[in-house]
Amino acid sequence: MTELVAPSSINLSTPPSTPKPDSQSDGKSDFEYSTFAITSLKLLLMVLASIVSTYHSLLSSDPLLTMPVAAIESLILLLSHSPSSTISETLSLLAHYTSILKSSVANPIALSAGTDLFQRYLISSLQSPQPTYPGNRGGRARGGDTTDDFQAIRHHLISNGRLFAARAKEARSQIAHVARQFIGDGTTVLTYGSSRVVGAVLDAALKSDTCFKLVYVCDTTTTSTDMPPTLPSPSRELPIAIIPPSAVAHALSQVSMVMLGAEGVVENGGIISGMGTYQLGVLAKAAGKPVYVCAESHKFVRIFPLSQADVGGVGLQFSESAAKGQRKGSETDEKRRIDYTPPELITALITESGVHTPESVSEELIKIWY
Repeated sequence: MTELVAPSSINLSTPPSTPKPDSQSDGKSDFEYSTFAITSLKLLLMVLASIVSTYHSLLSSDPLLTMPVAAIESLILLLSHSPSSTISETLSLLAHYTSILKSSVANPIALSAGTDLFQRYLISSLQSPQPTYPGNRGGRARGGDTTDDFQAIRHHLISNGRLFAARAKEARSQIAHVARQFIGDGTTVLTYGSSRVVGAVLDAALKSDTCFKLVYVCDTTTTSTDMPPTLPSPSRELPIAIIPPSAVAHALSQVSMVMLGAEGVVENGGIISGMGTYQLGVLAKAAGKPVYVCAESHKFVRIFPLSQADVGGVGLQFSESAAKGQRKGSETDEKRRIDYTPPELITALITESGVHTPESVSEELIKIWY
């Protein structure tokens, strides 16, 4: 696990230098204030030391939670317990521990898409017209009330952060409402991976009494060939065929469409997802089948890969001594099994804001960020 080091902008050797009220005015002693400051500092250290474990705990406790949202909720917890006394300190703290979260995962692309947008959202909320805070009439601070002003602003930041996380969670149901219209009676949908968004789309289609079939391409890198918990189980209402990747080309003639999720959507409209998505796109293109990608807008990331090497996936590993039939690779390599699917293989992207062509992703990124 990455060693947690406090940012240089925050001095953790002494309690925060927050102005303290006159002890005679409220009856509290200097000792009581010092005890409170030390307790707050210890609480902060516990949060900082456990931000990575908190992130992983959130993911393990809720299988429907995405990496970006789990990271955002971890950062909100950090902000709510931070004793920082200025906006600069708060943003510096946020940036520092965002980088720690990114370095703690093998593939930080999906996580960084959400956390970077979250930081941008908080900065924009500070730049927007502020509500009237105590001691901040008309947006101007009054002398002697700067502590109250900052506490109100920090509360505003945390509230906006929680609003951002709530909207990110709601995006999945909004996408399901839009994408289920692509699934009509008699449709056969082929999917791959364990996308939570695709699972929500299929559930929404089932609830609308649509009669369709599902072809699931299992992951041969694992020993299990069962359906992932994020997708519907076979039932009378939803017949499911489970096939290996080697049977995709044969099965595509019986498929109406391919529906996929994504870990990240890059600037040119391509996607970053689990290993095998690229070859699935190539086969679908050759067979003339549409490929629809369902992804939340907080997965839009500002990178422009030109090849598979640009997304940090695992390259070819040659060996002259490996036993026949034995696979070599570390646990980290298995977790980094991702590939890049270029935009020319994608028919449309479905987000909470509607249906987009891959060419319009750069324009959507400008709207989101600016």
